[in-house]
Amino acid sequence: MVSSTEAIYGFTPVESSAQRLLLSVNPTSPAPFIPVSATPIPDTSLSRRIDEYARSHLPVPTYNHSLRVYHYGLAMKSHLFPTWAFTDETYFLACLLHDIGTTETNLNSTKLSFEFYGGFLALDVLQKSPASDPDAVASRDQAESVAEAIIRHQDLCQQGKITAVGQLLQLATIFDNTGAYSECVHSSTIEDVTNHFPRIKWSHCFVATINREIELKPWCHTTTLGEDEFPAKVLGNKLMEPFE
Repeated sequence: MVSSTEAIYGFTPVESSAQRLLLSVNPTSPAPFIPVSATPIPDTSLSRRIDEYARSHLPVPTYNHSLRVYHYGLAMKSHLFPTWAFTDETYFLACLLHDIGTTETNLNSTKLSFEFYGGFLALDVLQKSPASDPDAVASRDQAESVAEAIIRHQDLCQQGKITAVGQLLQLATIFDNTGAYSECVHSSTIEDVTNHFPRIKWSHCFVATINREIELKPWCHTTTLGEDEFPAKVLGNKLMEPFE
């Protein structure tokens, strides 16, 4: 039984298999148009601090990708998973920090795969209480939920369970990167999100990051997605090609 505290931070267990999860939802109507204005960024001290942190550490294409994942994910949640009770803030933090391990500095700072190192970085930065704003700190449960989601956001398992916030991060990330699950988001939502947060040739940028990590760490977790297959899926993203 998931406690109410666990639920608001996204610890509700759901299917790891996106295919089985989406089949179980079986939406009876097409995805509605959900504009960026309907999924605003949380107006909290913690969200503002982490947004500033992400802006100052991530290249613009990666930062924009993180915000697209936020808005696409909430559009999916509204349409397909309205009972998932986690807060927009928790999901926002996971989106902003999910690729923090891909910066050139962080790729070279560790032998760990970028998702794992990113999860540890997130766990640390979220629980730091700045003297200027003591309220801008995550609880341990919230920080651990975000870290878990980041560590597993490329863990595309077909068996077992994952947290609800982790599954939404996976779905929206793969959607933006490869165009999978195109039926889950209205075309006008895609257009509105990319107008606000341009891709700036994101597909080529992301593939360069994939190749850079594999060059530095040929054992990295990204290789489980296919050293050739995954970059090919990213570069073959026909859904997002008009917005590149």
